[in-house]
Amino acid sequence: MPGTTDAKKDGNIDESSYTQSYTRHLERRLRALETEKQILQAERSRLEKETQTLRTELEKLRQSPLITATIIDVLEDGRAIVKSSTGPNFVVHVASSISKEKLQPGMRVALNQRSFSVTQELPPSRDPMIRAMEIEEAPEVSYVDIGGLREQLDEIKETVELPLLKPDVFVEVGIEPPKGVLLTGPPGTGKTLCARAVAHETNATFIRVIGSELVQKFIGEGARLVREIFMLAKEKAPAIVFVDELDAVGSHRLDIATSGDREVQRTLMQLLSELDGFEARGQVAVLGATNRPDILDPALLRPGRFDRIIQFPKPDDSSRREIFKIHTRGMKLESDLDFGFLVSATEGTTGADIKAICTEAGMFTIRDGRVCVAQEDFRKAISKVQTRGTGDQAPSGIYC
Repeated sequence: MPGTTDAKKDGNIDESSYTQSYTRHLERRLRALETEKQILQAERSRLEKETQTLRTELEKLRQSPLITATIIDVLEDGRAIVKSSTGPNFVVHVASSISKEKLQPGMRVALNQRSFSVTQELPPSRDPMIRAMEIEEAPEVSYVDIGGLREQLDEIKETVELPLLKPDVFVEVGIEPPKGVLLTGPPGTGKTLCARAVAHETNATFIRVIGSELVQKFIGEGARLVREIFMLAKEKAPAIVFVDELDAVGSHRLDIATSGDREVQRTLMQLLSELDGFEARGQVAVLGATNRPDILDPALLRPGRFDRIIQFPKPDDSSRREIFKIHTRGMKLESDLDFGFLVSATEGTTGADIKAICTEAGMFTIRDGRVCVAQEDFRKAISKVQTRGTGDQAPSGIYC
């Protein structure tokens, strides 16, 4: 019958639509499960790698600690005589992974705790104080930040920079470059400032040492520090070793001295040996600075150790004008400021005094609630700084 046929057709259509819809649902579910499977596989791979890393770390932690030792001699059969940190000397075998040519007397190595065989090469020991002396970042002071001292800067460039940057020039001329330069002069005249500028301008490793740091309590410690400083400089060559306040360790040696004085003299003798010893320093320049050259030991001042002595005088009129312009270039100044007055009123002052004057003038300006520094601020600052320097009250009207 027609009605029955139509009903069968409608039923077939509904069943076909349901089948297609259910198939699409299963396909979406399958894709979701595949995506989840990929995520779980990636997570499993990550966890396996982490587990392997932890197992490797655990194996390292389970290993026996090694013993540090120093090689005394290398025998012809390949074995080595070592002095261990535990005390006695041992004749030990050397691991096949270590080249026999690299083993030298005095070299630090690691020993297996059970067999005492040499298993690793160790770097030479360095005092943490020595590592802290190396300047990693160059100071922000350049030659343009130094007022005056043109002659002194030219001499420093000739004796410090040129041998490091162009050593072939000295070979062609047939002379040896100067081994050391000593900067002398009153405090505040720019000795350390020039050394900082050299550290900025050159690509050499800069090692800064304070003379008092080399004065140690125990016998031989100061000499060891000096030796390790120059060893570090040779490894980092080209390098510059700057010894500030040299008079702290380089003063006259006395016939009658205390135990502390004798230790300082031992440190000085090690310094003299490093400056002009049997071993060539290579591309290592030495800069020294002191404001008391009169108390230095004559052995330091002879040619071959400090070949050139550069005197830093107090700045003259033109130099003081340059220094004032350097220290005031970042300040807001009134348009009628007279630099001629500043130069004439600061006769006999140093560069450090001029920097203090500029700072004090800015402080007077801030105290009055202004932003521009006036002539009167500089007048007050000059009076204050010069009074502080002499310890007396400046006469009234002297800066009029």
